Amino acid sequence: MSDALTLPAETRERAGKGASRALRREGRVPAVVYGGKEEPTPIHVEEKELVKQLMTGHFMNSIVNVEMGGNTIRTIPKDVALDPVTDRPIHADFLRLAKGAKIDVDVPVVFVNEEASPGLKKGGVLNVVRHELELVCDADRIPSEIVIDVTGKEVGDSIHISEVHLPEGSESAITDRDFTIATLVAPSALKKSEEEGQTGEGMEPGETAATEQGPDDDAAQEQEEKSE
Repeated sequence: MSDALTLPAETRERAGKGASRALRREGRVPAVVYGGKEEPTPIHVEEKELVKQLMTGHFMNSIVNVEMGGNTIRTIPKDVALDPVTDRPIHADFLRLAKGAKIDVDVPVVFVNEEASPGLKKGGVLNVVRHELELVCDADRIPSEIVIDVTGKEVGDSIHISEVHLPEGSESAITDRDFTIATLVAPSALKKSEEEGQTGEGMEPGETAATEQGPDDDAAQEQEEKSE
């Protein structure tokens, strides 16, 4: 599980677009904490600190302790809106976590032991269908990543969710099908070489495939026979 992060915040006394624009000019990002059967709490946070935490790469899967007025609100980020031109954060949503809560999160997938995969050693390619898994997790036990072992995998094999060992307290949010996470496929060069091999099947050693004879070739052969 990713370590909990701490984000200092202040309450927002005014709402609306005008107030939000004023906060952004001051280097602050308007945000809201909601959920937990309580009224939403409008807050604002320092833009530099929010960007710093976003750059960790695991912000959206981390518990974030929002510190405000001497109190700490335990949350998980649900959305960070970015300016379409500058990519600067312009708004953030945090879900308040109740004790014993379960939450939906997207957890990144990491593949290990690729050197122990015969298919990859032969030149096969790992085609990742899902780079993240949507999981339902205990709020206290959010995994930072899901590790998948590809030992023994051959070209043509597929990895499905049913064969992945999920950490205790986590389960797949998709339960109606055994979906594919990755497949091992042959590289284009290998496929081409196999197709060429199939084209030449049944030919004797040293024999080359005959080319189709066109009308001009027939005429030339006939003229040669006349001249002999």
